[in-house]
Amino acid sequence: MRKLAALAFLFLTLLSCNEEKSTGNRIVIKNGTIYDATGTPPFVGDILIQDDTIATIAKPGILRGGTEIDAKGLVVAPGFINMLSWSTETLIADGRSMSEIMQGITLEVMGEGNSMGPVNDSMRLDAEADMGDVKYKIEWSTLRGYLDWLTKRGVSCNVASFVGAATVRQNVLGSKNIAPNAEELIKMKNLVRQAMEEGAMGVGSALIYAPGFYAKTDELIELCKVASEYDGMYISHMRSEGNRLLEAVDELLTIAKEAKIRAEIYHLKAAGKQNWDKMDEVIIKIDQARAAGLQISTNMYTYIAGATGLDAAMPPSVQEGGYKEWVRRLKDPVIRKQILKEMRTPTDKWENLMIGATAKGMLLAGFKSDSLRYLTGKTLEEAAKIYDKTPEETAIDLVIKDGSRVEVVYFLMSEDNVKQQIRLPYMTFGSDAGSMAPEGLFLKSSTHPRAYGNFARLLGKYVRDEKVISLQEAIYKLSALPASRLKIKKRGTLKVGNFADIVIFDPLSIQDHATFEKPHQLATGMKHVVVNGVPVLKDGVHTGAKPGRVVYGPGKK
Repeated sequence: MRKLAALAFLFLTLLSCNEEKSTGNRIVIKNGTIYDATGTPPFVGDILIQDDTIATIAKPGILRGGTEIDAKGLVVAPGFINMLSWSTETLIADGRSMSEIMQGITLEVMGEGNSMGPVNDSMRLDAEADMGDVKYKIEWSTLRGYLDWLTKRGVSCNVASFVGAATVRQNVLGSKNIAPNAEELIKMKNLVRQAMEEGAMGVGSALIYAPGFYAKTDELIELCKVASEYDGMYISHMRSEGNRLLEAVDELLTIAKEAKIRAEIYHLKAAGKQNWDKMDEVIIKIDQARAAGLQISTNMYTYIAGATGLDAAMPPSVQEGGYKEWVRRLKDPVIRKQILKEMRTPTDKWENLMIGATAKGMLLAGFKSDSLRYLTGKTLEEAAKIYDKTPEETAIDLVIKDGSRVEVVYFLMSEDNVKQQIRLPYMTFGSDAGSMAPEGLFLKSSTHPRAYGNFARLLGKYVRDEKVISLQEAIYKLSALPASRLKIKKRGTLKVGNFADIVIFDPLSIQDHATFEKPHQLATGMKHVVVNGVPVLKDGVHTGAKPGRVVYGPGKK
């Protein structure tokens, strides 16, 4: 034992001597309770960061020199991974990623259904004409081009993205409700191939929205076969989370099996009270598929309400051709009458979130037009009373008047299911929201509180207060598990040689504060965040640093 101790001391001494020769960044995190996400029980120790890398993990008191961070009484963990981020545009507006950094997010994973590339000239013109509060020029044509452009501008977090199946479809087919012919499918597959070789994580779909809704299962299988060649992943907002939830799970499992690809259900939920009891059967299906050898996983946000637009309350058929064609149909008296009938009629043919939530459970959250922002925070039922119309008529009128789909929070899920899902061993977490700050243009609209509180809510409410899962398991599900699913190297765990993405927080005080009534409130309890060896949060205050990088998928060439 003495010989081993002497050898260990000699090794640390030599390592320390070698480190002294470096002229780069040197940080020592001292006396923290380290949760390394490898399965090792937590232990008190020090961590040396040299430049962008974890250089040494040692017992307390051995490491010295450079900038020191005292983490006594605090948790030291790998940076958290947001498995479902919609920060594509908000990071353009504010690269600090405030709402996420304040919760310990060091990697934003984007690309649910739609991605910021590839884009053709027609898509570029449409997108630039239809922008909301965040305005920018689309100076790229590929997904890789966007990611490089974003990190060159400067972001505090790392970024990664799937390529959107709907985006690929739009490049070739526009917004038409048609199936690709053989030549068109080859073009779509080539776009996926290009994205995978440029570092996309895989293919993402969102199948309740036009034009993603128009893709049939065989089309998705063919796109996923290409991603599978590069060890990519398929992620999906499934075709239904409500009345046809079980059938939607079957479709995802079919795609995974036929394309031989890892697959993840994005924001797993059973939407609508009439569907809550389906969650048990969903879990059985997933567990059986995993037992049969399919690599199936899930992610979620920690709330009983989701957020999307009023397009999720109208049939996708009327949205064919994009917003202009959608509005043209909404204004046609004959078509409008038919749409109103479909909006009020329960169906399995498309996902109608209005029926699941009811107008009383639909909170208006975001408008493009200043003249309508007085309705922000009101329910659709309340807005309908103001307009003296039915909720369905009001929804149609708002889409026409606002020039957008209108952002809406839908109350759909049960708290019991939320807790049941958190316990699943293959569950990771995603905000399904942008990264914001309680200032400037972000205050022009409301948002879902998950943008500010999803991860702090997990650690505070569900870990510390309600003990749904342990802190060690939560940290694993926020870091190592998503990193392994994405096949990301050198991130997700605290190991020597890994990139220094590290969070330090107080487990007794970490807390979300955002509510549905007042969502623009930062979480508290996160003390320090280091991204690629650079402190971006120090003593709970953002440093302004923007060291974020592109994190590539396994197929990058």
